[in-house]
Amino acid sequence: MSKNILITGAKGQLGSELSELFIQYPAFNFFPTDIDTLDLSRKDEVFRFFETYSIDYIVNCAAYTAVDKAEEDIELCYKINRDAVKNLADAAKGTIRIIHVSTDYVFDGKSKIPYKETDTTNPQSVYGKSKLEGEEILQATCPESIIIRTAWLYSIYGNNFVKTMLRLSREKSEWNVVRDQQGTPTYAADLAHAILSIIAFAEKETVFPSGIYHYSNEGITNWYDFTKKILQLAEKTDCKVNPITTDQYPTKAKRPMFSVLDKTKIKQTFSLAIPEWEASLKKCIRRLI
Repeated sequence: MSKNILITGAKGQLGSELSELFIQYPAFNFFPTDIDTLDLSRKDEVFRFFETYSIDYIVNCAAYTAVDKAEEDIELCYKINRDAVKNLADAAKGTIRIIHVSTDYVFDGKSKIPYKETDTTNPQSVYGKSKLEGEEILQATCPESIIIRTAWLYSIYGNNFVKTMLRLSREKSEWNVVRDQQGTPTYAADLAHAILSIIAFAEKETVFPSGIYHYSNEGITNWYDFTKKILQLAEKTDCKVNPITTDQYPTKAKRPMFSVLDKTKIKQTFSLAIPEWEASLKKCIRRLI
């Protein structure tokens, strides 16, 4: 029997990559929505949607991700990252499985080793706090849900660091990039594959594998080295990038200095093979240029 899967935030980076995979999963019926077709902040609209359509899974990609802007646009940030999650959870009533995408910003970035799902959260920004509250509301309302924290997301779609660096390479001959923040880039296409693989896996199990999981590509880098690799793969050899420290590049929202995620749990639970970040970046660059 076919399963109906609601994709929220379908016009974003991850939602767009998920949409490209629909054809590979003929056993699933997909319902891609965005704010213009389903406003998650309107509880009546959310409930009406689920009364109209029979949904088996929700993949919630909708999020407020303008990290610096969130420091001033607090109300809207919480409306999307917390309240909308509550509306989805209330409408699901424990009968619809939810896979919710969260972030490394729930941590303070003070660790020296990759973060496990059980590590203490301590968000340092409005964005991080709103995402953590969304996680907590989902777990309290629908404990049989999956939360996937990811980091440094990029894609051929939307606005992201990779596309920004490529744009700068066309507009400037020299610019600065922070070198002292460590993490791992995540190619949204890889995460999209992982999410649909998880649903396919869950369909074969008698018990839904709920809980928090971490996903990014493999490896560790920093924003400066990430930029150098982007330019190398794009053959932009005439650009000069200067490494600077976080103190030299002040931002409204505090960034985690270290946000490497431990992927052991998600790999073991779902038998996932996760690509190295350089290999995935190469695939994305090929699609962009």
